[in-house]
Amino acid sequence: MNFLAHIYLSGDNDLIKIGNFMADGIRGKHFETFPMEIQKGIILHRAIDTFTDAHPVFRQSTKKLHSHYHHYAGVIVDVFYDHFLAKNWTNYSNENLEEYIQFFYKSLEDNRPILTERTIGIMPYMFQQNWLSSYQTIEGINTILTQMDSRTKNKSKMRFATEELQEFYTEFENEFTKFFEDLREHAREKLITLQ
Repeated sequence: MNFLAHIYLSGDNDLIKIGNFMADGIRGKHFETFPMEIQKGIILHRAIDTFTDAHPVFRQSTKKLHSHYHHYAGVIVDVFYDHFLAKNWTNYSNENLEEYIQFFYKSLEDNRPILTERTIGIMPYMFQQNWLSSYQTIEGINTILTQMDSRTKNKSKMRFATEELQEFYTEFENEFTKFFEDLREHAREKLITLQ
């Protein structure tokens, strides 16, 4: 899953949300130097990724992309699924999405001393371009995928993936809905074990 889903699946604890958000840049046992709630977020992030990569519905989504995007298919589906979470946000939360996003941005600023350098480095771009809010539209998804593609020196061709998103839109949305119920339950159970 991509940023919005990882944050959402962290529950109400701001530090768990931040740990989950930062986790991709933290390797091995390096997470043990962080405060305990941040550590829980990192562990939760890893559990979410493991569950997602092995889930048959997620794999069904990636199959539609393998021929064009190869090992980037999973990364692209992560972004697609964040689109469907943002688009259907009211099905999953009573909070206003924009307020939820702005509150998360503020919590990053408030906790700057415990953030990784990588996280601090991306924050100005994330805030200015409002990445989390941009997931709501296909245009926003295209911008995100184009930025990701440029980081691969345009080898991944991810900037073209919204073509498949539009071609298989209903299928991807149905797959997300089915998969996300399982993932929410898995994340809830994992959070309980981390208490």
